[in-house]
Formats: sequence, structure tokens, C-alpha cells
Amino acid sequence: MASSSYIEIERFRSIPPPLSTVTSSSVYVCPCHRRPSSANRSLTLPSRCSLPILRWPDRVNRRPRFITAAAEPDRFDEYEHSGKQNEIVVDNSEKQEDLDLVSESQRKAKNLRKRIIFGIGIGISVGFIILAGGWIYTLGVSAAVFVASREYFELVRSRGITSGMTPPPRFVSRVCSLICALMPLITLYFGQLDVPITFAAFVVAMSLLLQRGNPRFSQLSSTIFGLFYCGYLPSFWIKLRCGLAAPALNSGIASAWPILLGGQAHWTVGLVATLISISSIIAADTFAFIGGKTMGRTPLISVSPKKTWEGTIVGLAGCVATSLILTKMFCWPTSLLSVIPLGILTFFGSIFGDLTESMIKRDAGVKDSGSLIPGHGGILDRVDSYIFTGALAYSFIKTFLPLYGV
Repeated sequence: MASSSYIEIERFRSIPPPLSTVTSSSVYVCPCHRRPSSANRSLTLPSRCSLPILRWPDRVNRRPRFITAAAEPDRFDEYEHSGKQNEIVVDNSEKQEDLDLVSESQRKAKNLRKRIIFGIGIGISVGFIILAGGWIYTLGVSAAVFVASREYFELVRSRGITSGMTPPPRFVSRVCSLICALMPLITLYFGQLDVPITFAAFVVAMSLLLQRGNPRFSQLSSTIFGLFYCGYLPSFWIKLRCGLAAPALNSGIASAWPILLGGQAHWTVGLVATLISISSIIAADTFAFIGGKTMGRTPLISVSPKKTWEGTIVGLAGCVATSLILTKMFCWPTSLLSVIPLGILTFFGSIFGDLTESMIKRDAGVKDSGSLIPGHGGILDRVDSYIFTGALAYSFIKTFLPLYGV
């Protein structure tokens, strides 16, 4: 890039250029060329100089001041430089896109690893709690219900839902979460929830009506549904596991179970039914996911756009097949034909529980109900398929299976 020196024009007087070589006590300088040396005080002006000619003063002690500036590059160099810059920009954008794709794939792989690790940990913990039964099982269910109810009321208070309704006050939400957590304990101790749930609904309704300001029906409806959805329905898992205490005498696993861990009497109808129901739910979710990824074309419902009819059918088949396999393994129930309706009820309870929570999250405008479990979201995201299933399985066994299927 070329550069030139310019004389401060304000201090000098502009004169017309001479027609010949200048030889005098004054020197005429062209700003396009260097200043002449003291030895040669003559200068031949260029023929194509377009800048004004400035008179150099005779007195040597008055030095002119110079301002140095960058001259414009040639047009060809400018186009070449801009072309190189464009190539560099395009190259950098492509590299940035490649880096974004790599980082996105790494992020997905990291989330998948987290999901698998925490899923295995949760599965082992839940299996131990189910085998333990009694108060350990009930306390585990109660803790999960408390966290899920807190997430539910946070969803109700979210911006997406509150834009169309008035949420319940915070103190009512906290009291309802505590009541939901107590319902499994009350179910284990009393064996039923008719009186406690009625009393809890009455207390909540009175607290909403007596609050300051104007009570709203939306507050009452969302609160009562929270008691039913997060407290009453999960309590049927206590009835299923601990209420069906008849021993599963035909189970081969029960006969080989160690005496120190309870022996054959530990394997009750409730334990076997709970294991079959939970395993069938896991199989339904897994097969539905695989079927939707590989063959999914037809959307199932607008509430959950990722679910497809193909995945639903594959999930139903996987759920029923898992129920049949486990029934053959545990030798309960004795009739294989009776387990097919149980598998179908388990699947529909699973998918409708999932869709119900998807509807709540869609209205709330969130993807996950929480962030407690890395890679999985909140507790409500993990137990939504189990909320209706416990009640359906317990009701089917109590109503349609003679002698609890033994």
C-alpha cells in the first residue's frame, strides 16, 4: 500500500506551476514527490501532476508540518483484496457451521450418556424399593409424589397458563403438595383414601374461598385436579404393591427366594403385579420410541407432535408381549388370556398419562416439568406414564381376576 506526505496547506500560498525547470531561491514542491534535498534545489515538475503547487518558504528555520495519511490502493488491488476477504468470510462461516455441527453432536452424545447412566441408576434404585416393600416402598412413593406435585403447581403458575387463568396462591400450592405426599402414607396405614381425600378437598376449597381478594374458579379447579392427579392416583401403587398380600404360590422365583430376604411369602400377588405393570410400561415407552423413530409417519395427536400411530401400535404390541413373557416367568396369573387385557389397560394408562402431562406442559409453554434428573427432566416427566396405570391395574385385578389370579 502506497503512502504520501502532505504539507499543511493553510500555512502556504498556492501559485501557478511554472512551465520550465525552476531554479531560484524558492523551491516548488509537489506533494506527490519527496522534498528536494538542500544540495539540489531545482525540481522538474511531473507532467501529470494534478495537485496544487505550494511555495516553499526561503527561511530554513521555519519548517513545515507534515500530515501522513494512507493513500487509496489501486482498483485492482482493492478488488483482489475484497475478493480474498469474501473467500475468507465464506471459509470461516463454513468452518463455524462444521464446528456447530460437531458441538451439537457432542452435546447430544453427552445427553444420551447422562440419560443412560441416570436411567440405569434410577432403575436399580426403584427395583430395590419395590422388592423391599412396606414402609420403604411407601416412603419412596411419597417422596416422588411430593416432588411431582411441586412441579405440577409450578407449571400451573407458569406464564403460559397464568395468561388465561388465575393460579392458586403459593401457600395453597405448598399445602396441597404436602397433602399429596401424605396420601401414600395414609393409604398404607388406613388402606383407603375416601375420608382423607374428601377432607383435604374441603380444607383446600375453604382456604381458597377465605383468601384475600376475589377467589376464582380456575384456582379451585387447578388445585382439586392437582390433589387428584398428583396425590390420589399415585396412591393406588401402594394398594397394588402392599394391599394384594396373597402369596404367589406358583412362582418358581418365589420358591427359590432366600429365607433371609423373606422367603416364598415375600413374593405376593402385589409384588408380581407391580413388577409386571412397571416392566410393561417401560417396554411400551421403549417400543413406541423405537417404532416412531423407524416407521413413524402419521402424527397421533396435536398435543404431542412427535408421537405417531406407527409408534403407538408398536408400543402396544411390545407392552402386551412383555406382559405375556413375565406372566410365563412368574406363573401369575394362571390364565394367559387374562393378562392380555391387563397389558392393554397398562398401555392405555401409560400413553394417556403421558399425553395428559404433555397437554399441561404445552399450555405452560415449557419442554420439561423440571431439571432434577440430568438428561430426563423433572420427576413428573418420568412418572407421567405411571399415574393412571396403578389405578387401572389394581381395579382390574380386584374386579376381574378371581382369587387375585392365583
